[in-house]
Amino acid sequence: MVTATAIADLCIFLLTWNVGTHTPRNQDLSSLLSLNGTTTCPDNQLPDIYVIGFQEVSTTPQVLKIFNDDPWVLKIADSLSDHQFVKVDSKQLQGILITMFAQHKHIPHMKEIETEATRTGLGGLWGNKGAVSIRLSLYGTGVAFVCSHLAAHDEKLKERIEDYHQIVDNHKYNAQGYRRIFDHDFVFWFGDLNFRLSGDMSAWDVRTDVENQRYADLLKLDQLNLLREKGNAFSLLEEQQPNFAPTFKFVEGTNDYNLKRRPAWCDRILHRVQSNIYPGITLSANQLSYQSHMDYTLSDHKPVSATFNYKVEAANQTYTDEELHEMTHGSASSPATPNLFIAELEQW
Repeated sequence: MVTATAIADLCIFLLTWNVGTHTPRNQDLSSLLSLNGTTTCPDNQLPDIYVIGFQEVSTTPQVLKIFNDDPWVLKIADSLSDHQFVKVDSKQLQGILITMFAQHKHIPHMKEIETEATRTGLGGLWGNKGAVSIRLSLYGTGVAFVCSHLAAHDEKLKERIEDYHQIVDNHKYNAQGYRRIFDHDFVFWFGDLNFRLSGDMSAWDVRTDVENQRYADLLKLDQLNLLREKGNAFSLLEEQQPNFAPTFKFVEGTNDYNLKRRPAWCDRILHRVQSNIYPGITLSANQLSYQSHMDYTLSDHKPVSATFNYKVEAANQTYTDEELHEMTHGSASSPATPNLFIAELEQW
């Protein structure tokens, strides 16, 4: 009889939001971050880890950045301050920002934390488009979280595909065995990917289908779905199909579509797991939720979140995550918890 021992069993919360250069102002993020008593994690527990990606954060000099942190990172930290979370790391490239927070108890199980950025806007000369990422050894496995903002507008599909390949080619890390994004055991890729609907449906016809919740019909025209099927980009990742209305483009401050653009699912969350690449070890990331947050009307995009049950299990044997780390990252890896003192200093 095969018995499985859990090395790790975590709930990871991912969020992407194009905030349209707005600062947090007086935004209450309790509902957005599942801090209002209802979560999609097992047993209604708070997530173990939050990884949040923003696009179009304000980069004007007038926006005060304390200790080099963006106001959105400070807002997240403040929102989580009563719940024993620690900031693990952040990375910003112009308006693209990723930040990671974890429950304090998980920090000793995080090693070799790195960040990376790739510019794609204006041929890579300007960081208005591109990607930022955080990679780490999490309970012995290699995990990469990638937040990207790809080329805009309906007709720029070719540019979006080029952006994706430029990010994959140019994103490089130092961790042994995990030099590139898809070397990782787990990959979570999210952001304003900017994919639109193919064809020539009018904005008004798209809105009518949305109002009648004909999402499945519209998603057959979704550029991301179509190019994944063809293998042009994002084909190594999988996505639970959205069962919510398109998250772009809204009149700011409302839930009304701005029909200057056709409604589209620009804001997406995808993932990849290499399930059985280590003898006796099973990796999984069961998706627990995928939703938009219509109550947030700050920008012309709606925030989108997903939760995953990240599991690492050993069959008929007992591994510590230290032993798994040595198996996956190699014995020549850098010392354990190099970033721990930083995380300790940056708890809020």
